[in-house]
Amino acid sequence: MSSDPAAAAPDSYDAYAAATDDPRFTDWLRERSEPAWTEATTHRFTRGLGAGTLDDAVVRRYLTQDYAFVDTLVGAFGHAVGEAPSMAAKRRLIEFLDVVTDDENDYFERAFEALDVPEPDRTDPDLTATTEAMVDLIEAATNRGGYAETLAVLVPAEWVYLTWATAEADDRPDAFYLAEWIDLHANPGFIAFVGWLREQLDAVGPTLPADQQARVARHFERTVRLEADFFEAAYDT
Repeated sequence: MSSDPAAAAPDSYDAYAAATDDPRFTDWLRERSEPAWTEATTHRFTRGLGAGTLDDAVVRRYLTQDYAFVDTLVGAFGHAVGEAPSMAAKRRLIEFLDVVTDDENDYFERAFEALDVPEPDRTDPDLTATTEAMVDLIEAATNRGGYAETLAVLVPAEWVYLTWATAEADDRPDAFYLAEWIDLHANPGFIAFVGWLREQLDAVGPTLPADQQARVARHFERTVRLEADFFEAAYDT
């Protein structure tokens, strides 16, 4: 397979697997999502976050929208718990939910205080079109599909964050609300969880009929596109 991000992956996973050494279903999905994948994981927002050069107004807009999305994300992971094929898988998903609802929620509360975010913007902000689109996509994938389609939106959402945060982890910015946001997405626990989440989709993806594989691919690609758009929306005033 070509390493050129602009080179399109085959339309079918079978074709991809036939032409690839050690194929992974999630690698096929990632390659199909280009160029949005590269845009999302190397966005000017993530680079500015890592460099500590983001204007606080941009950070405020981003964090209020991201926090508004947390309930939807938690609901999607909760749905995945119910669909997971084993008790071990359910337990792993529940453990991640504990992190989101505890450590990550604590981060948001402290960041909002430091950034002087008004209470209405913390609890009931006006959603951007991109945030609304992400909510709609997550809800559609989880409510109308099975485990694979739920994973098709959760895997890219978490994998994109792991990728950009790992790239920015070496030089931590001074502001805690930037540094800790990187830390939350570039630590051994999160790295292991995203790897496990990919393995879940790698296991079920190749077993799906072709039409469902295509639907999973569309969900994955749409999620990546919206992640890039979400970063860009933080600059809109």
